[in-house]
Amino acid sequence: MKVTDAFWRKYQELVRKVIVPYQWEVMNDRVPGVAKSHAIANLRIAAGLEEGEFYGYRFQDSDVAKWLEAVAWCLATERDPELERLADGVIEILGKAQQPDGYLNSHFTVKFPELKWKNERESHELYVAGHFMEAAVAYYRATGKRAFLDIMRRNADHIDSVFGPEEGKKHGYPGHQVTEMALAKLYEATGEERYLRLAKYFLDQRGAKPHYFELEAAERGEPGDLGPFKERMYKYNLSHAPVREQKVATGHAVRAVYMYAGMADVAALAGDPSLAEACRVLWEDVTRRQMFVTAGLGQQESWEGFSYDYDLPNAQTYNETCASIGLVFWAQRMSRLEMKGDYYDVIERALYNGILSGLSLDGTRYFYVNLLESVPRAIRERHDADYAAATRQGWFPCACCPPNIARLVASLGGYVYSADESGAAVHLYVGSETELVLGGAATRLRVEAGFPWKEEARVSVDPERPARFALSLRVPDWCRGFQAAIGGKPAEGALADGYLKIEREWRPGDVLELRLPMPVRRVRANPLVRDDAGKVALMRGPVVYCLEEADNGGLLSDIRLPRGAKLEASLEPGLLGGVVTLAGEALRSSGDWGGDLYRDEDEARPEPARKVRIKAVPYYAWDNRGENEMRVWINEE
Repeated sequence: MKVTDAFWRKYQELVRKVIVPYQWEVMNDRVPGVAKSHAIANLRIAAGLEEGEFYGYRFQDSDVAKWLEAVAWCLATERDPELERLADGVIEILGKAQQPDGYLNSHFTVKFPELKWKNERESHELYVAGHFMEAAVAYYRATGKRAFLDIMRRNADHIDSVFGPEEGKKHGYPGHQVTEMALAKLYEATGEERYLRLAKYFLDQRGAKPHYFELEAAERGEPGDLGPFKERMYKYNLSHAPVREQKVATGHAVRAVYMYAGMADVAALAGDPSLAEACRVLWEDVTRRQMFVTAGLGQQESWEGFSYDYDLPNAQTYNETCASIGLVFWAQRMSRLEMKGDYYDVIERALYNGILSGLSLDGTRYFYVNLLESVPRAIRERHDADYAAATRQGWFPCACCPPNIARLVASLGGYVYSADESGAAVHLYVGSETELVLGGAATRLRVEAGFPWKEEARVSVDPERPARFALSLRVPDWCRGFQAAIGGKPAEGALADGYLKIEREWRPGDVLELRLPMPVRRVRANPLVRDDAGKVALMRGPVVYCLEEADNGGLLSDIRLPRGAKLEASLEPGLLGGVVTLAGEALRSSGDWGGDLYRDEDEARPEPARKVRIKAVPYYAWDNRGENEMRVWINEE
């Protein structure tokens, strides 16, 4: 599958030419002025290739794993001998760092060899292994080389010898989820049933009594009872209840969506309807009551996670970039369980908003936390906002987000189409082409679109000979008046579950002409969302907009948008890499209060509003013109 889209191809080239090389330099500690990584050196030390001490978090290896996966996806679309050489070199180091029994983790090999598998609640050993498994599968599929896959099969075999229901094994599960969906990928790549069984075991065992994390704490000679923190700790890592009994999303947002993705994987691959139903219940809670308008997740900093339904603050939220990425993983797997437009509506919203906001236009700076309202002085001077940043950073001590963005953007082609025995589906209107066997005929599908700015798209359907099959086109939730035509005549099809399904005999050269109207929309939040009362968010197509100080001056909270004010959309090719902006008339207060802090409403000095011209830019592109104020939700007059 090849991405040809002007918007996304630019980002994929950025990953290949800038982001992957930049992150390689960072992980080798060759970029001045950013947080130290030491990730490559840690592995070299574990491999016996250099002397030194481990540096960083216990999960530092996972940065390398996600970087390797990003490289794999780059190589899957275009050969690059230099990138492949770098990756092969890292894989060789991994082979040397792997222990004879298959164990692979530089933190415990170098620093705490006596603590292997003794504190999975906090060790991240399974988390690191999971990311390496995902990377190994992607690299094998991209290059056909088996070395990395074989390394991680030995690692998975070792894990299977340590954990499981059998007597003498540890009856535990990951402290930080990702291994479940990684083992599912490894199963699909190798056909080895043990890997799927282990993924299912980890899910089935989670939340069982007696609680595994208490048992392992007792084995370490530590108190198993965490006192008043026990319930909070177990909700944090989602081990507070069996996964099929969890009805409300809680805890660490990234752990949660990674686990839900693994649940959906196992539900599909193992044919487990109870897991599938648990996923549906959690999806409803997350996307209907705990998801931000940008498809951000995680309302609070205290555990980087969920708080409660309809609590969606703007200036003091968390919205970790990795959480939106994990939401995309989960949504795609839900779509495999049942093809409903809702899942790809969320994927699209996350891609164009909650994920891209974590990346600067030049590819070298990142947001870990994605606020929906930013006042730089408040972030600097209010200590309850220390976790956020007023501008993107070159790297982080905990750098999970930067390589996660790289691997997702590089793998975007895998999200556009799907196919089964009945036909194919187009989920995203991303310019691309693929070849599939449909109706017994080799068929080339091609999407041409100017998303997210233009309303028209074309889908070319080119079978080698006439063939009958179904083609399903997603009708986005933001689109009113979706039109599809073949040869100038309306396409006949059935609309269900967010897709227009067209079943017919397709002939070589058939073209679907699509129109997806993109009026400027004012979005309001449920009244239960206290922070957004009396405010609107602006959207056009899948893109969420924001006001920035660079265009509108400071004190954005003083801007009020009249209900009837018209907003015009204009393409500005020279602004922020080429974006459609929204402009219109709004109101501000008249200005100087003469030093008064408060005034009575009936005071003799009225302050008539003054009309001002405002401009809104795509939320993903904010903070690319210097540090400045920003807000998504605008006061409405």
